[in-house]
Amino acid sequence: MDIATARSYLPADLESALLVGRVWRKTTSFEGPCVVVVRNGKMIDITNIAPTTADLFDRADLLHVARAGEGEDVGDAAEIMAQQFSQQTPQVKLLAPCDVQAIKACGVTFAVSLIERVIEEQAGGDASRANEVRTTIQQTIGSDLSHIVPGSDAAMRLKAELTERGLWSQYLEVGIGPDAEVFTKAQPMSSVGSGDEVGLLPASSWNNPEPEVVIAVNARGETVGATLGNDVNLRDIEGRSALLLGKCKDNNASCAIGPFVRLFDESFTIDTVRSVSVSLRIEGTDGFELEGVSHMKAISRDPLDLVSQAHGAHHQYPDGFMLFLGTMFSPVKDRHGAGAGFTHELGDTVTISTGTLGALVNRVGLCTEVPPWVFGTRALFRNLAARGKHV
Repeated sequence: MDIATARSYLPADLESALLVGRVWRKTTSFEGPCVVVVRNGKMIDITNIAPTTADLFDRADLLHVARAGEGEDVGDAAEIMAQQFSQQTPQVKLLAPCDVQAIKACGVTFAVSLIERVIEEQAGGDASRANEVRTTIQQTIGSDLSHIVPGSDAAMRLKAELTERGLWSQYLEVGIGPDAEVFTKAQPMSSVGSGDEVGLLPASSWNNPEPEVVIAVNARGETVGATLGNDVNLRDIEGRSALLLGKCKDNNASCAIGPFVRLFDESFTIDTVRSVSVSLRIEGTDGFELEGVSHMKAISRDPLDLVSQAHGAHHQYPDGFMLFLGTMFSPVKDRHGAGAGFTHELGDTVTISTGTLGALVNRVGLCTEVPPWVFGTRALFRNLAARGKHV
C-alpha cells in the first residue's frame, strides 16, 4: 500500500488529533504489546508511563500525557499504517486500541436497524424471506421510527397499538422502550485491529458488517474518546432466536476496533460524535462493491444515555469499557440474484471510515481459520512483568 492511501486511513486533521493506540513491537530487547500515542504524525511508545490503555484512560492528566508524555519514537504513523497491508509481517503491528477493558455493545439504536432486526425475527433467519417480510412490516408500521423518542408517551402508545395488532417484538421493546439493549460483545483482549481478518462462523450463510462508533469509557464512567468498530453480525443465527446472541456476537475475531482512540479535547468532543457520518465500503474478490453512510444524528438514544445505561450504581467497570453505539446500516443490496439480499463472501474487504477517526479496514475470513486468540490478560501481565513494567 502506498503512503498516500495509508495516510487516508488516519484522521484528516492528523496534526491536531490526539490518538491513542496499541501496537505489537519486536525489538532486540523485547517483544510484546505497547501503548502508543500519535503526535504530529509520529507514533510514540509511552508504555513506561501507561502499561495499558485502561491505565492511561484513568489518568487525571490524560491529555497532558498524550500531548507531552515522554516516550520512544516508533516511526511515522502513515508508514506504519501502510505496513499493515503488505504481504510481510510488519515490525510494528497495529492492535485494537483497547486491552483489559470490557467490550460492550448497544443494539437497535437506529430506526433502520430496528426494522431489519424485526425482519430477521419474522423471517426466522431465512434470507430468502427477507424482502417479503420487509414489505409487510413497512406497510404495517412504516419504515421511519426515527421521530419516536424511546420510553416516551408516544413510544408507549405505539407499543400498545402494535401489541393489540399482535406485532410486538423483542426488538421493538429495546428500540422504542425505556431500556436500551446493552450486551457483552467480546472478551477483554480479544478484539482485532485494523489490518486484521474478522471471523464469521462457518454455519452462517446470512451475515454482514456493522459499522459503528465506539466510545472509550474509563473506570469512573467518564467518556474519554472514540474510535470505530465492526460488530460483525450473523443475521441468520440471531434471526432464529435472540437467545443465540452470544453465539452470533462473540467468536474468534468477530470484533474489530480501531485504528486508534481519538481523545476528547477542545477540537473533538462528544458533540462531534453526535454529528459524524460513518461510511462503509465492501469490496469483494468477485467484483461486488457496496457503499453506504450512517449518520449519527439519526441515533434514537444519546451516546451519553447509552453510557449511563451500561455504567452506574447498578454496574461498575473497574478496568473501564468500550461501548459500541449501534449501527443503522444493514446492507440489503442483492449479491446473488434478485431478492437474495447481501451476505459476506470470504475475502471481502470491509472499510469503515469517518474523517475525524480515520479508517478501520479488515478482510473477512472464518473464525475457525483466522489466527486463533492466544494472547489474553494473563499473557499481557506476564509479558509486561518480564519487561519490568508493572500495572
